[in-house]
Amino acid sequence: MKKIVTALLLLSCMAAQAQHFGNGQQDNSWKKEYRASATKINDVINTRLDVKFDFDKAYLYGKAWLTLHPHFYPTDSLTLDAKGMDIHTVALVKGSKNILLKYTYDSLKLNIRLDKTYKANENYVVYIDYTSKPNELKTEGSAAITDAKGLYFINPKGTEKNKPTEIWTQGETSANSVWFPTIDETNQKTTEEITMTVPAKYVTLSNGLLVTQKTNSDGTRTDTWKMDKPHSPYLFFMGVGDFAIVKDKWRNKEVNYYVEKEYAPVARKIFGLTPEMIQFYSTLLHYDFPWQKYSQMTGRDYVSGAMENTTATLHTDAVQQNARQLVDGNKYEDYVSHELFHQWFGDLVTAESWSNLTLNESFANYSEVLWREHKYGKEEGERKNYEDMQQYLGSPQSDTKNLVRFYYQNQEDMFDLVSYQKGGRILNMLRHYLGDSAFFKGLNLYLHTYEYGNAEAHQLRQALEQVSGKDLNWFFNQWYFGHGHPMLSISYDYDANNKTAKVFMKQVQQQDTVFQLPFAIDVYNGSNKTRYNVWMKDRADTFYFPAGSKPDLINVDADKYLLAEKQDNKTLAEYVFQYNHAGNYVDKIEALQYAAQHSDTAGAMSLLNTALKDAFYDIRTTALQIIKVVKPTPEMIPAIETIAHTDAYRPNRAAAIDVLGTLKRKSDEDFFIQNTKDSSYSIAGAALEALLGIDEAKALSLLPTLSRDAKGRLEQAVESLSYLTKTDADFDTVYNSFATAAPMDKIDMYSNLVLYLRRVQDVAHFKKAVDAAVNLKNRVGMFVPKLAEDMEAQLQSLLQYKQGLKTPGNAPAGIDEEINYLQGKLK
Repeated sequence: MKKIVTALLLLSCMAAQAQHFGNGQQDNSWKKEYRASATKINDVINTRLDVKFDFDKAYLYGKAWLTLHPHFYPTDSLTLDAKGMDIHTVALVKGSKNILLKYTYDSLKLNIRLDKTYKANENYVVYIDYTSKPNELKTEGSAAITDAKGLYFINPKGTEKNKPTEIWTQGETSANSVWFPTIDETNQKTTEEITMTVPAKYVTLSNGLLVTQKTNSDGTRTDTWKMDKPHSPYLFFMGVGDFAIVKDKWRNKEVNYYVEKEYAPVARKIFGLTPEMIQFYSTLLHYDFPWQKYSQMTGRDYVSGAMENTTATLHTDAVQQNARQLVDGNKYEDYVSHELFHQWFGDLVTAESWSNLTLNESFANYSEVLWREHKYGKEEGERKNYEDMQQYLGSPQSDTKNLVRFYYQNQEDMFDLVSYQKGGRILNMLRHYLGDSAFFKGLNLYLHTYEYGNAEAHQLRQALEQVSGKDLNWFFNQWYFGHGHPMLSISYDYDANNKTAKVFMKQVQQQDTVFQLPFAIDVYNGSNKTRYNVWMKDRADTFYFPAGSKPDLINVDADKYLLAEKQDNKTLAEYVFQYNHAGNYVDKIEALQYAAQHSDTAGAMSLLNTALKDAFYDIRTTALQIIKVVKPTPEMIPAIETIAHTDAYRPNRAAAIDVLGTLKRKSDEDFFIQNTKDSSYSIAGAALEALLGIDEAKALSLLPTLSRDAKGRLEQAVESLSYLTKTDADFDTVYNSFATAAPMDKIDMYSNLVLYLRRVQDVAHFKKAVDAAVNLKNRVGMFVPKLAEDMEAQLQSLLQYKQGLKTPGNAPAGIDEEINYLQGKLK
């Protein structure tokens, strides 16, 4: 399951505020409920379904044949999950006969009395005739998965313009039991056969292989899909719609892409790296892709980012990017690699309970780093790892959560920055500690030992221990069954008399835990580097190293893999040396961050200027982002102009245009106008916004033309500028739309509201909208301070704009009151 990180972070944090009883006290009752793995009374070993769809009613008419046996103890009863169904028949299949069985049903659980007591080695088959009515079921979603109906009819009557008719399913965590009766637990594993009857114009997709197709006389077609390897019920999938099937392959296995027909020409640009990814992961793990085929489908109105249904991944329809969008790169490539890796970690070996979700999601998260490192080089892997680390570290609410959690309010709560981003960084530390050979051989043993079954975190530990010969209890106790992360204060000294360099390190995190941290320290004297491997085991440690002269740099955590916050007391000269000699992506980023905080010094600005010419695209990106804030020096302009005109990475050209836009040079006007026509939406959008700063009228005059084909950055720019065509007469519409929007939508609308306030002259309207904007900014600041800083900057820009309207003798009425009010709010 690939979720949208920012949405998950903000929604989960904001939702946490609302989890209170009526008396204002926080609901902590869940902290007393131990979440054990589901008790296995019966095992489902085969599931056969025959389903038809009623598009008008959004119903599924189903027949299910479940083959089961008692797990260990004899039993005369069976309990199935079956949510919101009409149950018509429950029977035991004996040869060619169905023997009716007694049952009770409470709309969630189907309790069946069997015909006798069965022993563990006795199979039995239960037949159920039922109707699934997903739209009539009252369900609640979560931050990661916004709905839990299991079965989704999209535009089933065809009445919604520009939206295709589709059917798709979403099972995680336990929603597939809305459309077929099963034991809806992760620790069940069953083979599967699904027969779907659909209008003949539609194609279908399910798990496994399409084994038969039959055309019917009533304009329908019946497709049967068969999965011959066992997998968990939440991984079952059905997809139906008018899709183009773009066919690819890996070795002799089908690798297909189901997309809306207009995207068929670019499907390979979106998904086409999949066969190469399959080969890479198969080679890395020494375990070939384990399933019969692999398909990927897009789903309109999908309730999450993507889902790793076995052999049949479903993606949000946003993954469908047109050729012009793809000029800026495929921003959903991580989705493709993430869901593919789940076919091993999550589908082949499945976490035995949601408490152990790390065995699914941490691996899938880390697979994004592995792929990028393999495909695009070491720095790109380091960049991706650092990006995810910062997402976790930027969420204080995550600090109290164990990676393996046996206490949670809802199993959906496990889908968070700890299970994904933190877990992935923990795997990265484990890989560095063990070394690549032991780490990946350990994963191979883990997969082979538990293939087509379930596992928990201790079993991963045991596999890695068996291969490496190292005890890993300390690591798992600290990182898997503990919470938080170290906060390190690092300082340095040099003893000239004793020719000794010293590193003083202290763990300053508030929690009592003292982390054991193995890492490397590199000591540089000119171009000579000496590496020392050390362990920090105490709250405070001092490390001593021989040094004939004061080192030019002492680089703690030289490989930059520790999951930690650091206060590293280096000088600018040391950071400049680190940028030029240490070589790791994070080494350079740390140096640029220090330069950003000391932009009043010539040395810092010189380093930023150097970074504009760095070979790695993201270092140039970071430098441009910093320079936009701190303002470029004249010495930087040539490099910025070069990037704006020729950088191979299109988003960097857009970022350079952003910087040039802050200069508001009339000489750039023609260049900006020309670039509003660029094939890159990012460049075109940046150019339009930059033009606005020079000539508002010309920028607005381009809106009719640019709005005909606007997506991404350009769409945002066109929409934003359209707010400058509005007046006080539009206030109620603009304000009410913002005020009634969901939290994440408000964040998306924030910039447009603030831009619109340039046109608002009614003081009461202005104050009302400013209050709404400031309240949202303050709330976001509680959870994502960096985003709130950007929101603050937009209000400051509004203030400057209003102040610029105060021309002598021509100031709008009420402008002083608006300025004073906004200044008061910004204080």
